[in-house]
Amino acid sequence: MDSFAFIIHPISVKRDVQRKYPFLGRILSERQIEFFSQHFPPVYLSEINGITSAATGREIKGWLIACPFTPRQMLELPERRVNNKIVQTGRMAEKLGAQILGLGAFTSVVGDAGVSIADRLAVPVTTGDSYTVAVAVDALKHAAELMDISLQNATVAVVGATGAIGQVCAELLAEDAGRLALIGRREGALEELRDRLKVRARGEIVVSTDMSPLAESELILTVTSAIHAVIQPEHLRPGSVVCDVARPRDVSAMVAAARDDIFVIDGGMVDVPGPVDFHFNFGFPPGKAYACMAETMALALEGRFEDYTLGKHITRERVDEISAIAKKHGFRLSGFRSFEKEVTLEQIEAVRRNARRAGRN
Repeated sequence: MDSFAFIIHPISVKRDVQRKYPFLGRILSERQIEFFSQHFPPVYLSEINGITSAATGREIKGWLIACPFTPRQMLELPERRVNNKIVQTGRMAEKLGAQILGLGAFTSVVGDAGVSIADRLAVPVTTGDSYTVAVAVDALKHAAELMDISLQNATVAVVGATGAIGQVCAELLAEDAGRLALIGRREGALEELRDRLKVRARGEIVVSTDMSPLAESELILTVTSAIHAVIQPEHLRPGSVVCDVARPRDVSAMVAAARDDIFVIDGGMVDVPGPVDFHFNFGFPPGKAYACMAETMALALEGRFEDYTLGKHITRERVDEISAIAKKHGFRLSGFRSFEKEVTLEQIEAVRRNARRAGRN
C-alpha cells in the first residue's frame, strides 16, 4: 500500500501539547515547553487509515509525526538548528516507510521553504502550499457569493502578498478583482509584484506597508508568517470577508469578540475522500484536513512520489495541476469554520444583517 507522512508542530503551544501529553501541557508554561522541546526528539503521533481515491478506489495509509519546535523557536533559533530538527523528523518518516513527506505550518516556511530539507532526505518532500493557494482562493470566492459581494466590483486585499503563498494568491485574484491591494512589509518587493501583476489585472493595484487598505476592502486573504495576530477589529469594514490561511492566525480573536458584522473564515480546510481516521485530534472535525495535508495525500494517491511544492516561488501551473489531481481523487473544499467552530448559514445571515445595520449607523 502506498504511503505518506506529514509533519505538524505545536502552534497554540499549551493546547497542542496537551493533545499528546495532557499532564505536561497542563502544568508547564509555554516558555518551559519551549525550553524542554529543544532537547526533545521527534514525536510519533498516529497512523492514518481509510483515505480512498474516488477515481481509482486505491487506498493509502499515512503517519502524523511532530517536530517539537514552536513557531517562535522556528523563527528565533539558528536556522541550521531548526533544519536539523526538521530533518530528524523527516528521517522518522523514512523509517516508517513513507514514500512522500509533507511539511506542515512553520516547517514549510523556515529557511528556503523546504529546499534544504528535501536535499538532506531520501524521501521526496512537498510543503503543500500549491493546494493551499487553490483552496484559499476558492474559499474566499465562495464566501463572497454567500455575502452577496461581487468580486468584479470589490476591493480585494492580500496581506502577506510577497510571501510564497501570497504572491500566487494575488496573481489568481488580480484577474477578477475590481481593485487589488497588496500588503506586506517590504515596499520594494510589493512594487515589483504590482508591476508583474498589472499586465493581466482587471483593475487598479495598490501597495501598502500598513493595514490602512483593509478599511475599504470587502474581501481579504491573509497569509503572513507572523507569530502574533496582525489584523485587529478596528482595521476592518462592516460586511467584509476575511480568509485567514496563516497558522498561527493573522486575525486577532478580538475580531470574533468585538465584530459581529465581519465574516472570518479559516482558510485551507478540505474533505478527505474515504472513511479516513487520523487516530489523533489535530483540531479539525472527523474526515477533514488542512489543504497542505491534502496535497501530500493527493500526490500519494496519484503515485507522484517526487519533490513537488518547494521554495519561495509557486507557479500558477503547479496550483492548477494539484487542483485537478485533488479533484480527481475526491478532495473538496469543506464547509466554513471560523476560529475552529463550524459556521452555519444562519450565522452568515446574521453577519449580513449586522453589517447592514453597521453601515446605516
